[in-house]
Amino acid sequence: MNRTTLSLIAGATALAAVTGFAAVSAPDPGSAEQRTGAAATLPVERTGLLCPRPSTSDLAETTYTSFAPVTEGADGKGTAVLRAAAQQSAPDDDGTSEDGKDGENGSADEKGEKGAAKDDTAGKPVLQLQEPGKPVTAEADGADAPALVGTADGRFASGWTAQQTTEVAAGTGRGLQGVACSAADTQFWFPGASTDDSRTDYIHLTNPDDSAAVVDIELYGKDGELETTVGEGITVKPRSAEPVLLSTLTAEKQTDVTVHVVVRSGRVGAAVQALDDETGGDWLPASADPSGRLVLPGIPKDATAVRLVAFTPGDADVDLKVRLASPSGLITPAGNETLHVKGGMTAAFDLGDLTRGEAGSLVLTAPDGSVPVVAAVRVLRGEGGKQESAFIPAARPVETRATALDNTAEGTTLSVTAPEGDAEIKVTASAGTKGGTPQTKTYSIKSGTTQDIEAPVPAGLKGSYALTVETRAGGPVYASRTLASTEGGVPFFTVQPLPDDRGMVAVPDASENLSVLQR
Repeated sequence: MNRTTLSLIAGATALAAVTGFAAVSAPDPGSAEQRTGAAATLPVERTGLLCPRPSTSDLAETTYTSFAPVTEGADGKGTAVLRAAAQQSAPDDDGTSEDGKDGENGSADEKGEKGAAKDDTAGKPVLQLQEPGKPVTAEADGADAPALVGTADGRFASGWTAQQTTEVAAGTGRGLQGVACSAADTQFWFPGASTDDSRTDYIHLTNPDDSAAVVDIELYGKDGELETTVGEGITVKPRSAEPVLLSTLTAEKQTDVTVHVVVRSGRVGAAVQALDDETGGDWLPASADPSGRLVLPGIPKDATAVRLVAFTPGDADVDLKVRLASPSGLITPAGNETLHVKGGMTAAFDLGDLTRGEAGSLVLTAPDGSVPVVAAVRVLRGEGGKQESAFIPAARPVETRATALDNTAEGTTLSVTAPEGDAEIKVTASAGTKGGTPQTKTYSIKSGTTQDIEAPVPAGLKGSYALTVETRAGGPVYASRTLASTEGGVPFFTVQPLPDDRGMVAVPDASENLSVLQR
């Protein structure tokens, strides 16, 4: 095997790690990058996303949204399609699982939306993009809304983003629940889950492939790993979704649990749905990989309670330095200057009304960055019996570009923090799903601060729209988006961190370029 063949394998392996699966085209042989040997940054040409099953409530109303930004240099053709998973599993009355039905999604005529297709058969399109720069939506009601498996290629692949937003009017988990669809992977960390009687937490596993995946689920509580009965060797059927109720995996009831998902074979998408009897519920996305420095962006300024849950996978204890990136700079919360986390044990800390009416993000640092940690916060808004909850995990930075979907003219807050250095960002509001002209603004974020920025809104907006954040200079930049509404006096809300969309990939220089493969 010659050197260029090895380079192709290495490049393909790196791209697969970026998005679950991905591909790029090589630069034109006459391009500047090819002539000078400089590395080229090119749009990804194929990628995949997975959306968990939205709800088991008959009162749920779900909106799926799909979007791809306009990307310079992208292929002129392509598709982006989300389909119902071929098999849906759901808990029945005795806690076991059975195959369920696919959701119903209105046709283009019924919904008045391009891209929304009626689907009563598993595997058929639920949502399909028509053009970059314009989001499309589909709706599904009740417990039959399906998990989705999707792929995008060509002009839609770079920056392709999908989101599902569900409103549950009453019952366990009532409130607004939102989650960004994610790429498949082989390992996930979820600090902030629970096996307590007051919570109903599911880990949703979605398999995009044509072969079964085998998954182990490990649970860690305040004293270490919990004894589990059926957490090992869970099989997720091909192109299917499997919700697993965490409290069925162990007899131990604990308020704060860290979930570790390890895939033995294959790959899956994973997210925790955390539902509470009294304070509503939301999705808990995976924390950023274990690190000695974590940022949890965009805690709502009117949060009435903030609970931090942290876990270190190793044996070493760590004293985390805690700082709040406020609009005026980094500050140390009084009484919570450092937090002690024991190795292999989940630690939880009540931080109260941490933000005190101002935008804020948590910055956690281990001494010398030597001990890796994962973390998330549970946030409450409202008072007494009218509270609602959401989760913010440690996030990855917006290295180049990230997008939040399903925004409305009112009720959307975009929060951006630059904990280490001044940054400049560009924010683009897309066309609306039913009409509107894109708008763009540029913002400066001072080092160590968090800003709730007045994001642009499409001119003449009809429907919902996408907000795309691009890092122009400085940083690193972290961002999150909050959707909020009030129903019956309860402050419904959901928060999604904005990870980089990984839509651009650096291609090796001419000496190891994919375009020079020799047979």
